[in-house]
Amino acid sequence: MDRPRSLQGFRYVGDKRYQVVYDLDEVSDESVIEELVASEQFLVFGPDTLAEARNRGYRLRVV
Repeated sequence: MDRPRSLQGFRYVGDKRYQVVYDLDEVSDESVIEELVASEQFLVFGPDTLAEARNRGYRLRVV
């Protein structure tokens, strides 16, 4: 997937509305990420790991 400019350099992006995290390397439906970026309700993690996302209460969602 081609990452939106605001997500360049990140692998995991969280959706604040549903407390889910997406792995941008594994996304097959790009419209989900496009809608998330348009809503401006996303966040990225530092460090950019799934473990950090889970530490903040997010769970992995596969699309």
